[in-house]
Amino acid sequence: MSQKTMARLAAILATHEKDVLNEWLEQQTAAVTRRRDLINDQDLREESRRFLAIVRKAAQNDHGAETDWSDARTFLEDLSRTRARQGFSPSETASFVLSLKQPLFARLRQEIGRDPEAFASETWAITTVLDSLGLYTTEVYQKSREEVIANQQREMLELSTPVVQLWQGVLGLPLIGTLDSARTQVVMENLLRSIVETGATIAVIDITGVPTVDTLVAQHLLKTVAAARLMGADCIISGIRPQIAQTIVHLGVDLTAVTTKATLADAFAIALQRTGFAVTRTASARSAPPAKS
Repeated sequence: MSQKTMARLAAILATHEKDVLNEWLEQQTAAVTRRRDLINDQDLREESRRFLAIVRKAAQNDHGAETDWSDARTFLEDLSRTRARQGFSPSETASFVLSLKQPLFARLRQEIGRDPEAFASETWAITTVLDSLGLYTTEVYQKSREEVIANQQREMLELSTPVVQLWQGVLGLPLIGTLDSARTQVVMENLLRSIVETGATIAVIDITGVPTVDTLVAQHLLKTVAAARLMGADCIISGIRPQIAQTIVHLGVDLTAVTTKATLADAFAIALQRTGFAVTRTASARSAPPAKS
């Protein structure tokens, strides 16, 4: 943007900043992208006032060289990240900047509307700057959304791999869904951390909820078992269904060093035996008459 255009913009905002702000707010509140459920009018006005002040300052501080828009970009970074977390769409976020065009163009028309060439030149210069800032908000928004999604995925992995204490010295790790490399890492970290925290010596890994077991899944399980052993805990794998057993044999995966059981109950019984516990029925329960239907 030329020094002349920046001087014109600075003069417009210095003289008509309040009017431009009010017209800009009208544009934003009347837009179909207005989200009153995510931001109220007072907060929107404050964000708009602050950004307009930053634009005015940048225009006033222009000295003929390239204008410094770093403060504007910093402001838009914070705004884009906040709106990404709040649930705004990319277009709703970019429209914050782009909707400023109309009130600025209206003031330019009043100032130099009789000079078509100057009006076209300065309109184009301001359009270029606002479009650039609008695209910048979209870029930051996209990165912020990717970060939000990545954090949500990590949280879901944490929630989908809970480690529970079944008994004194016995941990349970129920797995549901596909077991890929990323999830295996989370499984291993959660299990090892729980072994350290509880001092458990047995860990039951239940794969009843794992739809298929291929070579990769088997390798992931063996890595988890090996890591647990290094921490002083043996693993028992439960949930070995007939089709899974056939698949493992067909693939040639060696699970002979790992205790496997068909059900979680069978695995838990083995775990109790190894830790010196046993489950018995009390005498009163043995002598109690059967319940009537």
